[in-house]
Amino acid sequence: MPVAADQSILAAVAFSSGAIVAYAVAKWRENTLGSIRDARLRTEVDFARREATVEAAELHSKAEAEKREAAGLKAAAEEEARTADEMRKDNERQREFLQRELQRLSKISPDEARQLLLEKMRAEYGEEAQHLRRGLLDQVEQDIDDEARRKLLSAMQRLTTTTTQDATAISVSLPNEDMKGRLIGREGRNIRTFEQSTGATLLIDETPGLAIVSCFDPVRREIARIALERIVKDGRISPGLIEDSVRSAGEEVVKHARRLGREAVRDLGLPPMDASVEELLGRLHFRLSANQNTLAHSIEVAQLCAMLAAEIGIDPIPAKRAGLLHDLGKAIEAEAGSSHALAGAALLRRLGEDLRVVNAVAGHHREVEAESLYAPLVMIADAASGSRPGARSSTLESYAQRVRRLEEVALTFEGVREAYAFQSGRELRVIVDPGKVDDFEATELARRIRLKVEETLSYQGTVKIVLIREQRFTEEAR
Repeated sequence: MPVAADQSILAAVAFSSGAIVAYAVAKWRENTLGSIRDARLRTEVDFARREATVEAAELHSKAEAEKREAAGLKAAAEEEARTADEMRKDNERQREFLQRELQRLSKISPDEARQLLLEKMRAEYGEEAQHLRRGLLDQVEQDIDDEARRKLLSAMQRLTTTTTQDATAISVSLPNEDMKGRLIGREGRNIRTFEQSTGATLLIDETPGLAIVSCFDPVRREIARIALERIVKDGRISPGLIEDSVRSAGEEVVKHARRLGREAVRDLGLPPMDASVEELLGRLHFRLSANQNTLAHSIEVAQLCAMLAAEIGIDPIPAKRAGLLHDLGKAIEAEAGSSHALAGAALLRRLGEDLRVVNAVAGHHREVEAESLYAPLVMIADAASGSRPGARSSTLESYAQRVRRLEEVALTFEGVREAYAFQSGRELRVIVDPGKVDDFEATELARRIRLKVEETLSYQGTVKIVLIREQRFTEEAR
C-alpha cells in the first residue's frame, strides 16, 4: 500500500512538472515570437521613415531648383522690361526728333498738319458718308411713310361717303307770275321787310316760276327759304305775316339743328352731349367749307379718327369726340381775335369736356401745341376728308393765291433759281443753281422747303415737292 501511494505521488509530480515545463516552453515561444514581430515592425517603420526622408529630400531639392529657375526667369523678364523701356524711350526720342525735322522741313505746325489730314480724309470719304447718311435717312422716312400710308388707307377704305355740292343761293318755286309782284309789294314794302327780317337777299327776275334766296350765312338762308315757302303757300302776303313766318321758320331751324346734332351723336355711338353742343353741331349742317357740308365733314372726320386710333392702339372714343367737335367753332358767332378752333375749344373747356379732346380741337390747325396723339389724328383725318376727290371745290382766286404763295415760299431759299406750282398747287417744282447747291445740299434744301410749306401755308391734302438740279456742258467740234 505504501509503495502504491508513493508511485501515485511520483506520477502526479511528474505530470505537474511536465505541465509546468510545457507552459514555460509555450510562454517562451510566445515571448520570442512577439519579440520577433516587434523587431520586424520597428524595422519596417525605420525603413518607411528613411524612404520618407529620402523623398522629402528629393522634393526639397526639386523645389529649390524650381525656385532658382523662377528667380532666373524673373531676372530675365526684368532685364527684358528694362530693355523694352529703353527702346520705347529711344523710339519716343527718335519720333520727337523726326517730328521736329518734319516740321522744320515742311514749315507747318502739328495743328495745321492734323487739319490737312482731316481735310484729306473728308475729301476721300465724305461723299461715301453722305451717301450712307442719305440712304439711312431715306430708308427711315420711307418706312415711316409706308406704315402711315398703310394705316390711313386701312381706315379710309372702310369709310363710305358722298360728295356734297351746294351753293350760296337756293331757288323757291312760285305758283304763278303774279306771286312775284305780291312778294315785292307796294313800293317794295314786302321784299324790304323780308330781307330785313331774314338778313338774306330775295332775287326776283325774269326767270319764270322761280324766286332766288341768296345769303352767305347758311342758317339765315335756310330760315329765309322756309319762310318764303310758307308765305307762298299761304298766299296772303303782308309785312306782319312775313315777320311771323320768319320767326316761326327760325324756331323750326333751331329744332331741326338740335335734331340733326342729336342724331349725329347717336349715329356715332357717343353718349348724349350738352344741348348747346348738339344744337351747334346741327347748325354745321347748314354751313359749307369749300362747298363741303360741315356736319357731314365732321362726322366723316370722327369716323376716320376712331378707325385710325384703333389702328395705332389708343382709345377711339376721345378720338371720335375730337373729330366730331373739331369744327364746332364754325357755328359760334364770331369773337374778336379768336379762330374757330380756339372758339370751339374754349366752349368745350367751359362745358367740362375731356382735356385731350379740347387740345385736339384747339390744335387741329396747329394754333396750339399738341399734348397727345389725338391732335395729330384730327389733323390727318381733317386733311383726308377735305382732300378726297369731289369733297370740296375751290375758286379761281383761291387757286391762284395758293399757287403764288407756294412759289414765293420756294423762292425765299438761297440757291433757288425758279419755282413753279402744278396740278392746282398739289406739286411744286423747284429749279436750283447747280453751282451753288450740290447733290447733298439739294436733298437738305428739299426737306427745308417741305418744312416751311407745312409751317407757313394752310392747304388740303399734300404738296409734292420736286427739286431739280441739272448741269449741261456743251462743246462744238469743228
